[in-house]
Amino acid sequence: MSDIERLLADLIALPSVNPAFLPVSHPHAGEHRVSEYLGAKARRARLDVELCEVAPNRVNVIARLRPPNKVTTRILLAPHLDTVNGATDQFSPRKRNGRIFGRGACDTKGSVASMFLAICDLARFGKRPSVTEIVFAGLVDEENAQAGSRSLGAAGMKADLAIVGEPTRLQVVTAHKGSVWLELKTRGKSAHGARPELGKNAVHAMARVVDLLETKYAEQLRSRTHPLLGCATVNVGTIQGGTQPNIVPDGCEIKIDRRTLPGENESTVRREIQSILRLHNLRANLGTAKLEPCLPLETNPKLPLVSEFMRCTGQTKCLGVDYFCDASVLSQSGIPSVIFGPGDIAQAHTSEEWVSIKSLERARKLLASYLRALP
Repeated sequence: MSDIERLLADLIALPSVNPAFLPVSHPHAGEHRVSEYLGAKARRARLDVELCEVAPNRVNVIARLRPPNKVTTRILLAPHLDTVNGATDQFSPRKRNGRIFGRGACDTKGSVASMFLAICDLARFGKRPSVTEIVFAGLVDEENAQAGSRSLGAAGMKADLAIVGEPTRLQVVTAHKGSVWLELKTRGKSAHGARPELGKNAVHAMARVVDLLETKYAEQLRSRTHPLLGCATVNVGTIQGGTQPNIVPDGCEIKIDRRTLPGENESTVRREIQSILRLHNLRANLGTAKLEPCLPLETNPKLPLVSEFMRCTGQTKCLGVDYFCDASVLSQSGIPSVIFGPGDIAQAHTSEEWVSIKSLERARKLLASYLRALP
Protein backbone atom coordinates (compact mmCIF):
# COMPACT_ATOMS: atom_id res chain seq x y z
CA MET A 1 0.00 0.00 0.00
CA SER A 2 1.38 3.42 -0.97
CA ASP A 3 1.84 6.26 1.51
CA ILE A 4 -1.13 8.19 0.09
CA GLU A 5 -3.37 5.12 0.36
CA ARG A 6 -2.29 4.60 3.98
CA LEU A 7 -2.86 8.26 4.82
CA LEU A 8 -6.36 8.32 3.34
CA ALA A 9 -7.23 5.03 5.05
CA ASP A 10 -6.09 6.46 8.39
CA LEU A 11 -8.14 9.62 7.83
CA ILE A 12 -11.30 7.67 6.99
CA ALA A 13 -10.80 5.52 10.10
CA LEU A 14 -10.76 8.68 12.26
CA PRO A 15 -14.42 9.81 12.26
CA SER A 16 -14.82 13.57 11.89
CA VAL A 17 -18.55 13.98 11.41
CA ASN A 18 -19.85 17.52 11.62
CA PRO A 19 -21.54 17.79 15.05
CA ALA A 20 -24.53 19.52 13.44
CA PHE A 21 -25.57 16.12 12.09
CA LEU A 22 -25.22 14.07 15.29
CA PRO A 23 -26.66 13.94 18.82
CA VAL A 24 -24.72 15.82 21.49
CA SER A 25 -21.57 13.95 22.65
CA HIS A 26 -21.72 11.36 19.88
CA PRO A 27 -18.32 9.58 19.65
CA HIS A 28 -17.99 10.32 15.91
CA ALA A 29 -18.58 14.07 16.28
CA GLY A 30 -15.89 16.68 15.76
CA GLU A 31 -12.72 17.03 13.73
CA HIS A 32 -10.19 17.03 16.61
CA ARG A 33 -8.95 13.47 16.00
CA VAL A 34 -8.01 14.27 12.40
CA SER A 35 -6.50 17.64 13.37
CA GLU A 36 -4.26 16.07 16.02
CA TYR A 37 -3.22 13.24 13.70
CA LEU A 38 -2.26 15.63 10.88
CA GLY A 39 -0.56 18.02 13.30
CA ALA A 40 1.69 15.23 14.56
CA LYS A 41 2.56 14.11 11.03
CA ALA A 42 3.27 17.69 9.96
CA ARG A 43 5.70 18.17 12.85
CA ARG A 44 7.56 15.01 11.84
CA ALA A 45 7.81 16.50 8.34
CA ARG A 46 9.43 19.61 9.94
CA LEU A 47 6.56 21.94 9.16
CA ASP A 48 5.58 24.72 11.54
CA VAL A 49 2.26 23.69 13.07
CA GLU A 50 -0.57 25.54 14.81
CA LEU A 51 -3.77 23.95 16.11
CA CYS A 52 -6.34 26.74 16.18
CA GLU A 53 -9.46 25.94 18.20
CA VAL A 54 -12.63 27.14 16.48
CA ALA A 55 -15.02 25.49 18.97
CA PRO A 56 -14.73 22.66 21.54
CA ASN A 57 -13.26 19.57 19.82
CA ARG A 58 -13.10 21.54 16.55
CA VAL A 59 -9.61 22.58 15.54
CA ASN A 60 -8.20 24.01 12.31
CA VAL A 61 -4.76 22.53 11.69
CA ILE A 62 -2.33 25.00 10.09
CA ALA A 63 1.01 23.68 8.78
CA ARG A 64 3.49 26.08 7.17
CA LEU A 65 6.40 25.45 4.85
CA ARG A 66 8.43 28.61 5.22
CA PRO A 67 10.85 29.77 2.50
CA PRO A 68 14.51 30.50 3.24
CA ASN A 69 14.05 34.17 2.35
CA LYS A 70 11.53 36.90 3.17
CA VAL A 71 7.99 35.91 2.22
CA THR A 72 6.59 37.76 -0.78
CA THR A 73 3.90 35.24 -1.80
CA ARG A 74 1.68 32.89 0.16
CA ILE A 75 -0.29 29.92 -1.21
CA LEU A 76 -3.01 28.33 0.90
CA LEU A 77 -4.02 24.68 0.46
CA ALA A 78 -7.42 24.46 2.15
CA PRO A 79 -9.40 21.19 2.25
CA HIS A 80 -11.99 20.58 4.95
CA LEU A 81 -11.75 17.91 7.63
CA ASP A 82 -15.43 17.36 8.48
CA THR A 83 -17.77 14.89 6.81
CA VAL A 84 -21.45 14.14 6.83
CA ASN A 85 -22.60 11.14 8.86
CA GLY A 86 -22.64 7.60 7.55
CA ALA A 87 -23.29 3.99 8.46
CA THR A 88 -20.80 2.44 10.87
CA ASP A 89 -19.05 0.40 8.19
CA GLN A 90 -18.30 3.57 6.20
CA PHE A 91 -15.65 4.48 8.78
CA SER A 92 -13.74 1.28 7.96
CA PRO A 93 -11.74 2.07 4.79
CA ARG A 94 -11.81 -0.49 1.99
CA LYS A 95 -9.68 -0.86 -1.14
CA ARG A 96 -11.24 -2.42 -4.22
CA ASN A 97 -10.56 -2.18 -7.95
CA GLY A 98 -8.17 0.74 -7.64
CA ARG A 99 -10.50 2.72 -5.39
CA ILE A 100 -10.58 3.68 -1.71
CA PHE A 101 -14.07 3.50 -0.19
CA GLY A 102 -15.26 5.17 3.01
CA ARG A 103 -16.92 8.25 4.45
CA GLY A 104 -15.04 11.32 3.31
CA ALA A 105 -13.00 9.43 0.68
CA CYS A 106 -13.70 12.12 -1.91
CA ASP A 107 -15.38 14.81 0.23
CA THR A 108 -12.74 15.79 1.16
CA LYS A 109 -10.25 13.49 2.86
CA GLY A 110 -8.89 12.58 -0.58
CA SER A 111 -8.03 16.27 -1.04
CA VAL A 112 -6.57 16.36 2.48
CA ALA A 113 -4.27 13.44 1.68
CA SER A 114 -3.15 14.84 -1.69
CA MET A 115 -2.56 18.38 -0.45
CA PHE A 116 -0.90 17.31 2.78
CA LEU A 117 1.56 14.98 1.06
CA ALA A 118 2.30 17.55 -1.65
CA ILE A 119 3.52 20.04 0.96
CA CYS A 120 5.34 17.30 2.88
CA ASP A 121 7.10 16.21 -0.32
CA LEU A 122 8.50 19.71 -0.73
CA ALA A 123 9.52 19.87 2.92
CA ARG A 124 11.36 16.55 2.83
CA PHE A 125 12.67 16.06 -0.68
CA GLY A 126 11.90 18.96 -3.00
CA LYS A 127 13.54 22.27 -3.66
CA ARG A 128 11.25 24.59 -1.74
CA PRO A 129 10.34 28.01 -3.18
CA SER A 130 12.72 30.77 -2.11
CA VAL A 131 10.17 33.50 -1.26
CA THR A 132 6.79 31.68 -1.31
CA GLU A 133 5.26 30.36 1.87
CA ILE A 134 2.99 27.34 1.45
CA VAL A 135 0.31 26.85 4.09
CA PHE A 136 -1.80 23.73 4.56
CA ALA A 137 -5.04 24.64 6.36
CA GLY A 138 -7.27 21.72 7.32
CA LEU A 139 -10.57 23.44 8.05
CA VAL A 140 -13.52 22.43 10.21
CA ASP A 141 -17.27 22.81 9.63
CA GLU A 142 -17.45 23.26 5.86
CA GLU A 143 -20.45 20.93 5.68
CA ASN A 144 -22.56 23.18 7.92
CA ALA A 145 -21.67 26.79 8.72
CA GLN A 146 -18.05 27.11 7.48
CA ALA A 147 -16.84 28.13 10.94
CA GLY A 148 -13.31 27.01 10.07
CA SER A 149 -12.83 29.19 7.02
CA ARG A 150 -14.69 32.10 8.62
CA SER A 151 -12.42 31.86 11.66
CA LEU A 152 -9.34 31.78 9.45
CA GLY A 153 -10.45 34.92 7.62
CA ALA A 154 -11.40 36.69 10.85
CA ALA A 155 -7.96 35.90 12.28
CA GLY A 156 -6.41 37.87 9.44
CA MET A 157 -4.95 35.10 7.30
CA LYS A 158 -3.57 36.64 4.12
CA ALA A 159 -2.69 34.74 0.96
CA ASP A 160 -2.22 35.40 -2.73
CA LEU A 161 -4.17 32.29 -3.69
CA ALA A 162 -6.20 29.62 -1.90
CA ILE A 163 -6.60 26.23 -3.55
CA VAL A 164 -9.68 24.83 -1.81
CA GLY A 165 -9.95 21.05 -1.74
CA GLU A 166 -13.19 19.65 -3.16
CA PRO A 167 -13.86 16.79 -5.59
CA THR A 168 -13.52 18.47 -9.01
CA ARG A 169 -12.12 15.54 -11.03
CA LEU A 170 -8.75 17.36 -10.99
CA GLN A 171 -10.17 20.38 -12.79
CA VAL A 172 -9.50 23.93 -11.63
CA VAL A 173 -12.83 25.58 -10.77
CA THR A 174 -13.02 29.38 -10.64
CA ALA A 175 -16.74 29.91 -9.92
CA HIS A 176 -19.48 28.36 -7.82
CA LYS A 177 -23.04 29.22 -6.90
CA GLY A 178 -24.06 30.78 -3.62
CA SER A 179 -26.80 29.54 -1.32
CA VAL A 180 -29.61 31.45 0.38
CA TRP A 181 -31.87 29.55 2.79
CA LEU A 182 -35.15 31.24 3.63
CA GLU A 183 -38.13 30.40 5.84
CA LEU A 184 -41.61 31.28 4.61
CA LYS A 185 -44.55 31.19 7.02
CA THR A 186 -48.28 31.41 6.36
CA ARG A 187 -50.83 32.13 9.08
CA GLY A 188 -54.43 30.97 9.24
CA LYS A 189 -57.17 30.40 11.80
CA SER A 190 -57.76 27.15 13.63
CA ALA A 191 -61.16 25.47 13.74
CA HIS A 192 -62.63 22.01 14.23
CA GLY A 193 -61.99 19.72 11.29
CA ALA A 194 -65.72 19.01 11.09
CA ARG A 195 -66.36 22.72 10.39
CA PRO A 196 -63.40 23.78 8.20
CA GLU A 197 -65.38 26.72 6.83
CA LEU A 198 -65.00 28.40 10.25
CA GLY A 199 -61.23 28.44 9.96
CA LYS A 200 -58.54 29.47 7.53
CA ASN A 201 -56.19 26.71 6.42
CA ALA A 202 -52.54 27.83 6.52
CA VAL A 203 -51.37 24.63 4.81
CA HIS A 204 -53.67 25.34 1.86
CA ALA A 205 -52.27 28.87 1.64
CA MET A 206 -48.74 27.50 1.72
CA ALA A 207 -49.57 24.95 -0.99
CA ARG A 208 -50.25 27.87 -3.34
CA VAL A 209 -46.92 29.44 -2.36
CA VAL A 210 -45.04 26.18 -2.97
CA ASP A 211 -46.66 25.74 -6.36
CA LEU A 212 -45.75 29.29 -7.34
CA LEU A 213 -42.11 28.86 -6.28
CA GLU A 214 -41.67 25.51 -8.00
CA THR A 215 -43.33 26.56 -11.26
CA LYS A 216 -43.50 30.23 -12.23
CA TYR A 217 -40.61 31.38 -10.05
CA ALA A 218 -38.37 28.47 -11.11
CA GLU A 219 -39.20 29.25 -14.75
CA GLN A 220 -38.33 32.91 -14.17
CA LEU A 221 -34.93 31.89 -12.79
CA ARG A 222 -34.19 29.76 -15.84
CA SER A 223 -34.38 32.86 -18.01
CA ARG A 224 -31.12 34.29 -16.62
CA THR A 225 -27.84 32.41 -16.86
CA HIS A 226 -24.15 32.68 -16.04
CA PRO A 227 -21.59 31.43 -18.61
CA LEU A 228 -19.99 29.01 -16.11
CA LEU A 229 -22.84 28.30 -13.69
CA GLY A 230 -25.97 28.12 -15.78
CA CYS A 231 -29.16 29.33 -14.15
CA ALA A 232 -30.14 30.05 -10.58
CA THR A 233 -32.45 27.49 -8.93
CA VAL A 234 -34.97 27.19 -6.12
CA ASN A 235 -35.91 24.12 -4.09
CA VAL A 236 -38.60 23.78 -1.42
CA GLY A 237 -36.82 21.42 0.95
CA THR A 238 -39.03 21.15 4.05
CA ILE A 239 -42.65 21.82 5.01
CA GLN A 240 -44.32 21.70 8.42
CA GLY A 241 -47.90 22.56 9.30
CA GLY A 242 -50.76 21.51 11.49
CA THR A 243 -50.92 19.23 14.51
CA GLN A 244 -53.60 16.63 13.74
CA PRO A 245 -56.12 15.81 11.00
CA ASN A 246 -59.22 17.12 12.78
CA ILE A 247 -57.88 20.64 13.37
CA VAL A 248 -57.72 23.30 10.69
CA PRO A 249 -54.02 24.34 10.79
CA ASP A 250 -53.34 27.94 11.75
CA GLY A 251 -49.67 27.89 10.72
CA CYS A 252 -47.41 26.40 8.09
CA GLU A 253 -43.69 26.86 7.38
CA ILE A 254 -41.41 25.90 4.53
CA LYS A 255 -37.65 26.23 4.08
CA ILE A 256 -36.23 26.85 0.65
CA ASP A 257 -32.77 26.67 -0.87
CA ARG A 258 -32.15 29.34 -3.49
CA ARG A 259 -28.88 28.84 -5.38
CA THR A 260 -27.53 32.23 -6.42
CA LEU A 261 -25.36 33.59 -9.22
CA PRO A 262 -22.67 36.27 -8.97
CA GLY A 263 -24.38 39.61 -8.32
CA GLU A 264 -27.15 38.06 -6.21
CA ASN A 265 -27.37 38.01 -2.43
CA GLU A 266 -29.99 37.40 0.25
CA SER A 267 -31.44 40.91 -0.03
CA THR A 268 -31.98 40.65 -3.80
CA VAL A 269 -33.52 37.19 -3.42
CA ARG A 270 -35.91 38.32 -0.68
CA ARG A 271 -37.09 41.28 -2.76
CA GLU A 272 -37.60 39.03 -5.76
CA ILE A 273 -39.70 36.49 -3.84
CA GLN A 274 -41.75 39.18 -2.14
CA SER A 275 -42.42 40.73 -5.54
CA ILE A 276 -43.68 37.52 -7.15
CA LEU A 277 -45.86 36.75 -4.11
CA ARG A 278 -47.50 40.18 -4.37
CA LEU A 279 -47.96 39.76 -8.10
CA HIS A 280 -50.02 36.62 -7.47
CA ASN A 281 -51.86 37.96 -4.41
CA LEU A 282 -50.17 35.57 -1.99
CA ARG A 283 -48.86 36.39 1.48
CA ALA A 284 -46.08 34.79 3.49
CA ASN A 285 -43.63 36.08 6.07
CA LEU A 286 -40.00 35.70 5.05
CA GLY A 287 -37.11 34.99 7.41
CA THR A 288 -33.54 33.78 7.06
CA ALA A 289 -32.58 30.18 7.80
CA LYS A 290 -28.80 30.75 7.77
CA LEU A 291 -26.69 32.64 10.26
CA GLU A 292 -23.93 33.56 7.82
CA PRO A 293 -23.98 34.68 4.16
CA CYS A 294 -23.05 32.07 1.55
CA LEU A 295 -22.22 34.15 -1.51
CA PRO A 296 -21.27 32.95 -5.00
CA LEU A 297 -17.63 32.69 -6.05
CA GLU A 298 -16.20 34.21 -9.22
CA THR A 299 -12.41 34.40 -9.41
CA ASN A 300 -10.62 36.01 -12.32
CA PRO A 301 -8.87 33.18 -14.24
CA LYS A 302 -6.38 35.68 -15.63
CA LEU A 303 -4.76 36.25 -12.25
CA PRO A 304 -1.16 35.08 -12.75
CA LEU A 305 -1.20 32.46 -9.98
CA VAL A 306 -4.53 31.08 -11.22
CA SER A 307 -3.57 30.97 -14.90
CA GLU A 308 -0.28 29.28 -14.01
CA PHE A 309 -2.09 26.64 -11.96
CA MET A 310 -4.47 26.01 -14.87
CA ARG A 311 -1.51 25.73 -17.23
CA CYS A 312 0.12 23.24 -14.86
CA THR A 313 -3.00 21.03 -14.95
CA GLY A 314 -3.29 21.35 -18.74
CA GLN A 315 -6.60 23.14 -18.52
CA THR A 316 -7.61 25.75 -21.10
CA LYS A 317 -11.24 26.53 -20.18
CA CYS A 318 -12.71 27.91 -16.96
CA LEU A 319 -15.20 25.78 -15.06
CA GLY A 320 -17.95 26.40 -12.52
CA VAL A 321 -19.83 24.13 -10.10
CA ASP A 322 -23.30 24.22 -8.58
CA TYR A 323 -22.31 23.61 -4.96
CA PHE A 324 -21.17 26.10 -2.31
CA CYS A 325 -17.90 25.67 -0.39
CA ASP A 326 -15.17 27.39 1.65
CA ALA A 327 -13.73 29.06 -1.48
CA SER A 328 -16.38 31.78 -1.30
CA VAL A 329 -15.71 32.48 2.38
CA LEU A 330 -11.97 32.79 1.81
CA SER A 331 -12.56 34.95 -1.26
CA GLN A 332 -14.80 37.28 0.75
CA SER A 333 -11.98 37.64 3.30
CA GLY A 334 -9.70 38.91 0.53
CA ILE A 335 -7.97 35.71 -0.65
CA PRO A 336 -8.43 34.89 -4.38
CA SER A 337 -9.66 31.30 -4.40
CA VAL A 338 -10.10 28.36 -6.75
CA ILE A 339 -11.34 24.81 -6.15
CA PHE A 340 -9.40 21.65 -7.02
CA GLY A 341 -9.22 18.06 -5.90
CA PRO A 342 -9.47 14.36 -6.70
CA GLY A 343 -12.81 12.58 -6.94
CA ASP A 344 -16.23 13.39 -8.32
CA ILE A 345 -18.94 15.32 -6.47
CA ALA A 346 -21.37 12.64 -7.66
CA GLN A 347 -19.77 10.28 -5.12
CA ALA A 348 -19.93 12.71 -2.19
CA HIS A 349 -22.33 11.89 0.68
CA THR A 350 -23.28 8.54 -0.91
CA SER A 351 -23.41 5.17 0.83
CA GLU A 352 -20.57 3.94 -1.41
CA GLU A 353 -18.36 7.04 -1.39
CA TRP A 354 -15.03 6.43 -3.11
CA VAL A 355 -12.06 8.04 -4.78
CA SER A 356 -9.66 6.43 -7.26
CA ILE A 357 -6.08 5.90 -6.14
CA LYS A 358 -4.91 7.12 -9.54
CA SER A 359 -6.64 10.49 -9.03
CA LEU A 360 -5.12 10.84 -5.54
CA GLU A 361 -1.64 10.31 -6.91
CA ARG A 362 -2.29 12.62 -9.87
CA ALA A 363 -3.56 15.41 -7.58
CA ARG A 364 -0.46 15.12 -5.39
CA LYS A 365 1.84 15.23 -8.43
CA LEU A 366 0.10 18.25 -10.00
CA LEU A 367 0.10 20.21 -6.76
CA ALA A 368 3.74 19.45 -6.01
CA SER A 369 4.75 20.42 -9.55
CA TYR A 370 2.88 23.73 -9.29
CA LEU A 371 4.25 24.57 -5.85
CA ARG A 372 7.81 23.61 -6.78
CA ALA A 373 7.76 26.08 -9.70
CA LEU A 374 6.78 29.06 -7.53
CA PRO A 375 9.42 31.70 -6.84
